[in-house]
Amino acid sequence: MITVNADLHKKALNLSYFTVGYNIIEGIVSILAASLSGSVALLGFGLDSFVESFSGLIIIWRFKKKRTPQEEEKVEKRAVRLVGYTFFILAFYVAFESIKKLYQFEAPNPSILGIIIATLSIIIMPILSHMKYQTGKSLKSRSLIADSKETLACAALSIALLIGLGLNYFLRIWQADPVIGLVIAAFLIKEGYESLIGEE
Repeated sequence: MITVNADLHKKALNLSYFTVGYNIIEGIVSILAASLSGSVALLGFGLDSFVESFSGLIIIWRFKKKRTPQEEEKVEKRAVRLVGYTFFILAFYVAFESIKKLYQFEAPNPSILGIIIATLSIIIMPILSHMKYQTGKSLKSRSLIADSKETLACAALSIALLIGLGLNYFLRIWQADPVIGLVIAAFLIKEGYESLIGEE
């Protein structure tokens, strides 16, 4: 029983390491693609990837070292609150950029790199989410189960991004990009709100 539990802890850590590593790479490539194309949707997606990687670090912290329940609760609350405020800051920035581009008719260039990133995320994230959820259930870990839902939400965000980038790339409907940027901003606000409410 102890060995099984240790194996599950190791699996939870490995899944979290992969999440953090993947999101950092995804964030860097998304922001690079955004700077090349002027896509605010890609920029918002990239910034969200970095916040998701920070969320993954919280899970790593939870499983890496044993602490007293009081210590865990205190530090996790601070970290989750910080993530919540970060979501709001990013949402404001992405919404501002999206509205500005729509108002000033700043059409982004089509981005095949962005389409590749979104497609990879749509494939990888649901699988990763399922593995986290099953491991979280086995460990009876609410934080890992919650993290699995965040990963699934990232997949949904990737679908929205792919729609916006696809409409711009194939049909030259450039307005789809800043509109999807506003959708991403709304998603960030929702995530921030749920983070802060969950800690009250």
